[in-house]
Amino acid sequence: MNEHEYSLVAERKSMQSRTLRIILTIFFIGLLATPFVIKRLSTRRDAAPIATNPSTALARYGLSFQEVAKASGVYFTHAAPKLDSKLNHIMPQIASMGAAVSVVDFDRDGWQDIYLTNSGEGKSNVLFKNLGDGRFSEMLGDHWANGENSRANGVSMGGVWGDYDNDGYEDVFVYKWGRPELYRNDSGKGFTRVSEQAGFPKWINANNALWFDYDRDGRLDLFVAGYYDEKIDLWNLADTKMMPESFEYAQNGGRKYLFHNLGNGKFEEVAEQLGVKSRRWALAAVAADMRGAGYPDLFIANDYGVSELFFNDGGKKFREVGKQTGIGFAPKSGMTAAIGDVLNRGDFAIYVSNISEESVLLQGNNLWVPRAGTSGENLKFDNLARDLGVEIGGWSWGAQFGDLNNDGYQDIYLVNGYISADRNGSYWYDYSKVTGGNTTIISDAKNWPPMNNRSLSGYQQKKVWINDGAGQFKEVAQIVGVTDIYDGRSVALADFSNTGRLDVVVANQKGPALLYKNTVAPDNRWIAFDLEGAVSNRSAIGAQVRLFWNGQQQAQEVSGGSGFCSQNQRRLHFGLGKAASVDRVEIRWPSGKTQTIRAPETNKIHKLKEA
Repeated sequence: MNEHEYSLVAERKSMQSRTLRIILTIFFIGLLATPFVIKRLSTRRDAAPIATNPSTALARYGLSFQEVAKASGVYFTHAAPKLDSKLNHIMPQIASMGAAVSVVDFDRDGWQDIYLTNSGEGKSNVLFKNLGDGRFSEMLGDHWANGENSRANGVSMGGVWGDYDNDGYEDVFVYKWGRPELYRNDSGKGFTRVSEQAGFPKWINANNALWFDYDRDGRLDLFVAGYYDEKIDLWNLADTKMMPESFEYAQNGGRKYLFHNLGNGKFEEVAEQLGVKSRRWALAAVAADMRGAGYPDLFIANDYGVSELFFNDGGKKFREVGKQTGIGFAPKSGMTAAIGDVLNRGDFAIYVSNISEESVLLQGNNLWVPRAGTSGENLKFDNLARDLGVEIGGWSWGAQFGDLNNDGYQDIYLVNGYISADRNGSYWYDYSKVTGGNTTIISDAKNWPPMNNRSLSGYQQKKVWINDGAGQFKEVAQIVGVTDIYDGRSVALADFSNTGRLDVVVANQKGPALLYKNTVAPDNRWIAFDLEGAVSNRSAIGAQVRLFWNGQQQAQEVSGGSGFCSQNQRRLHFGLGKAASVDRVEIRWPSGKTQTIRAPETNKIHKLKEA
């Protein structure tokens, strides 16, 4: 073969190789695109709401929901912030949080009220007073903990309630991408901003906070979880290198703060001193005594990484035991943290929401259940989300445990949906290109493809999982009347009518607040407990209640914040099924004192004060 012939053969082979590469490229792009096409068609089919019949829902599952926000006077639509213009191409992603809800009885009238945060500059957070007749009234004026939302002060991401000064009235801490705010409750007649007096930093890019008394001194302390680095001002960026360094092991997020309550209106920051040194991208946290040691442990659900569990060693030190206990080995996108006694064994499982997009990304939610036979220092958890049927929840955000049908078992209500924009445009392919990039690409926002009004896991159906008590959950949302497809963020449960039924309030990103009124099968009984500390913190946060009835038991703990940017009512609600009586109730107060009540009356709210 002469040189000319060799050149022709080489050229033909080169052309064949290029052609083959082009064909393979088209083929693989087609493979990537197919799930989006299928998903889009599926979304169009699924978007049509299923007709619900309340009578059928009650007969089959023991509950039925009706959305009544506007009919009840809850007029609220969340607004997102307008951050630095350098982020305009992906602004829907960056400004995708801030819709949050918490429940409180701010004026001690016995009725649960609603607090909703806003994130638009110049927009106010709103406190809705429960009038006791099915209606709510917006508390108007600047003295109702409005959040001070602005470019200069930052905007609200959520609010958590706790009586930090033990005067009997719940105060509220508003965490922000910006200046944190503490509002002291003035005997239910208004609020006074006391942020500077408390000694908080000037700026925290926080996405979660909770109250708990970590050292059991009778004063509520405050945990605040940073998301973005606290040096970043999202309205005035020096550059765009402010994104996570990895989609699996990012540790360039905001620091964590643990504010120890000094008892004089001031707080001292002690996080690193006590062993909480994480720089992961925290989105949710919950505190509870997971191992029966008498002190609240701290669980953190992290975006772009593994979850963390900190054991509390006698209020003097925290130890991170995620790998030791089994919950810290698989990096995901943790977006909620809630605890519940799902198997009625008297111990707490932890529910963590993640991302699941059919045919694209299946991280799956986690349900960390204590392994039988393990406890204390040797506590281990197993992820039973798939086994119990609560693994796939879409792009999941807030979730809460609660007995929604009063059958005696803890159910789960979950909200989801990331960015609902153009139904015919999906950002998933471009998103996947970023997630597969190296640290330099991922961490710089300028490298992220523009969204161009495309959706990313939008228009998703919510999840209501009913616990059958036999090791399985049944998803029934649309059947029982939960048909909205807003971009849900935060959800809280409360008995707004004081009739023994857990209603649901939802905060939606750039959408209306929703209030789902619950109707429960009348033959299912219940019991509830409003606790007030004396030696313990007045809010009784951290108190554990164990209920024994009909050969069963269930444990619950008063929480200072759970889920994603949310807080349920402090009152503990137990469903009893058709049992006519309760054997006994055992209360362990945060102080360590115990109290037993035998044969308490059912279908009643019991108000109990620490002896």
